[in-house]
Amino acid sequence: MSTDSVDGGQAETRPEIEVSETAAEQALSLLDGEGMDPSEAGLRLFVQQGGCAGLSYGMRFDDAPDEDDTIYNHHDLRVFVDPASLKYIEGSVLDYENGLQAEGFHVENPNVVSECGCGESFRT
Repeated sequence: MSTDSVDGGQAETRPEIEVSETAAEQALSLLDGEGMDPSEAGLRLFVQQGGCAGLSYGMRFDDAPDEDDTIYNHHDLRVFVDPASLKYIEGSVLDYENGLQAEGFHVENPNVVSECGCGESFRT
């Protein structure tokens, strides 16, 4: 399966970033609470330097994708990923956990070779 780039062309076929229905519902609710239009705005998923294992995940809402972003659409949620982050998180699943010990978004990343003890940072 290929994904669409911002300019409408076909991106090369790569492992898809998936989003669970629960995660999409939570993100869309938060996006609505920010007064953002889900047909243009979306959730930016990125990787940054940091944490005891070397890399950590970041998420924020953006009004629109950047020109070189890969855009994924799942359950009416648009997810924007920049090219530098994509190589670390392709094939991942974004989920939302709601339990006694933890509540929030969680990235299940098949590229991870080790994580820190708290699960906040990783190494590929």
